[in-house]
Amino acid sequence: MKKILLSIAGFDPCSGAGVLLDLKVFQQLNFQGMGILTSITAQNTKEVKNVYCLPPGLLWDQYKTLQKDISFSGIKVGMIGSKNNIQAISKILSCSRNIPKIVDTAFRSSSGTWLLEKEFIQHYMTEISGQASLLTPNIEEASMISRIRIKNLKDMKEAAKNIYFNTKIPCLIKGGNFKAEVVDLLYDGKEFYTFKKDKIKKNVHGTGCFLSSSILCYLVKGNPLKKACLLATQFTHQAIKKAIQIGSGQPIISFPLTAD
Repeated sequence: MKKILLSIAGFDPCSGAGVLLDLKVFQQLNFQGMGILTSITAQNTKEVKNVYCLPPGLLWDQYKTLQKDISFSGIKVGMIGSKNNIQAISKILSCSRNIPKIVDTAFRSSSGTWLLEKEFIQHYMTEISGQASLLTPNIEEASMISRIRIKNLKDMKEAAKNIYFNTKIPCLIKGGNFKAEVVDLLYDGKEFYTFKKDKIKKNVHGTGCFLSSSILCYLVKGNPLKKACLLATQFTHQAIKKAIQIGSGQPIISFPLTAD
């Protein structure tokens, strides 16, 4: 019987991010995926025009109804959409002990639309403190959480350490852009690890969702955190190379892919 993973995130009509992408990643890596919606977006490959948040009571009802019938092996949280969903997310994470849980801190879309009110970012981090296996902020999100302006690898390390100290959750800061390579930095509370890749001249939609969902899969397969992050960054790099253009905006990841 396949293990079941749960995505808690938004709905992207392009299927290039959010719950729809997470479910594709889960299936690609041989898991059964299920999804809970936090919000519905009006977007295309160029922009997020509007975000319509679902009531927090519905978010909790979706989870409790599934949980009564199904045993999850891992949970990924993406865009929560609104401050009103923070308490429900915290409650779900606290009810799901002893399984891997990844929180992808999707605070703002690449086109600039806020996916969580900026003034509630610190509150969100406080509410989920100690309740996840990994946070996966990008450079901008890590700067917001840590209040450190990240300009280089040294700043990334300082921010990751700050985030761990304040949330008690290991942190993978993704997307450090340097001269000839992209660097993702993991801090597990004791050691730093870097995952370096050649730059690809593509700005692909949904790579953060893809990476965090992949990490969850590799953790549930039994890999330690460092190896899960390594395998997931390699898989994401491959996916970016094969991304396809479907509209006039950002390319999206195309399936199926070949996974290790």
